Amino acid sequence: MNKRLLPRRVLSADTCRTFQDLPHDKEHQMPKILLTRHGHVNGISPERFRGQTELTLTDKGVAEAAALAERINGEWHPAAIYTSPLQRCIATGEAIATATRAPCRVLKSLIDLNYGAWQGHTLEEVRGHSPALFALWHFAPQLVRFPQGDSLQDLCARAADTIRFVLEHHHDETIVLVGHDSVNRAILLQILDQPPSAYWRLAQDPCALSELEVTHSHARVLRMNDTRHLANIFQS
Repeated sequence: MNKRLLPRRVLSADTCRTFQDLPHDKEHQMPKILLTRHGHVNGISPERFRGQTELTLTDKGVAEAAALAERINGEWHPAAIYTSPLQRCIATGEAIATATRAPCRVLKSLIDLNYGAWQGHTLEEVRGHSPALFALWHFAPQLVRFPQGDSLQDLCARAADTIRFVLEHHHDETIVLVGHDSVNRAILLQILDQPPSAYWRLAQDPCALSELEVTHSHARVLRMNDTRHLANIFQS
């Protein structure tokens, strides 16, 4: 492991200012966000509600992270990498950091959904014991609060905190955010100014890349869920 990554600093976006509070002269300074998801883990297929459960990358996930790191290093020069506090994201971020020599830090607001009582269960298990709420999650996700867990609004609030943090701390720089399927969808909802009901329209594959430019008044999505760097990764 690259010793430059240690000790790992844990950051919080809770105290960031709003977009409107940013100095006006920062308007033309547009940070670039490379948004990605961690590599493959057990529980993706067959699918489970993984959420905030700690999981390690599989061999496929390690290969995906290496391919992602090679692509980022070949096309961009990130100033910083921020990851969810969960180990599958940290491991993916550290692979990118090793390739690019950019510092890698944990950002708490990138953590995945808390599925509460559903966490760790397969989709079929949840469909069996909570069919009405399971159906609502897929047809009107904005109306769901998971038993003993988060709502989609909780996740979107954390996603907005992440964007505020980026705008506060990075101007005219490229940064990498390593998150999860759910939190990445929520970040894209914020960037695209879409309602939480549009959650299921935005796919986020393991180690896919989305490239975003954002200020407090407008944003551009240059690519979304790009997986061409993973073409030679073995299937599972």
